Amino acid sequence: MAFLSSALGKDAGSGVPPAKRTGDLGEDAAAAELVRRGWKILDRNWRSGHLELDIVARDHGTIVFVEVKTRASGGMQRPYEALGLEKKRRLERAAQGWLDAHGAWDRPCRFDLACVTVRGGMYETELMQNVIECGEGGDAVGGRNTAWQPW
Repeated sequence: MAFLSSALGKDAGSGVPPAKRTGDLGEDAAAAELVRRGWKILDRNWRSGHLELDIVARDHGTIVFVEVKTRASGGMQRPYEALGLEKKRRLERAAQGWLDAHGAWDRPCRFDLACVTVRGGMYETELMQNVIECGEGGDAVGGRNTAWQPW
């Protein structure tokens, strides 16, 4: 059975695909970095139907929806390149659901991207703030200064 699990791209002992395991560890590394910065984690892997938010945190008075992208070093795609237009739209819908579920529509909020790179078993986290502008769900990624708001 170990051979079969290995052949299917899963860890033999856990049944978890290696890519999922890497992603889960990347999310753990990102959450640890946010806590180190003094943020409060409000939710992890919050779901509403098919929509998901990796991390919801509070940075001072701002609610931050953090998308985590984890990649191995030397990979063809940098983590932030995986945040396309459709993904941004899904994140906006998920954030609206979270705000509705928590009665938090009046709170300032933004979208950040945690780019986690695995190098020699170590997880390096780079945080990009305001990766989606006000209702954008659009084409630019990185270093924005206009916080997204749902209204």
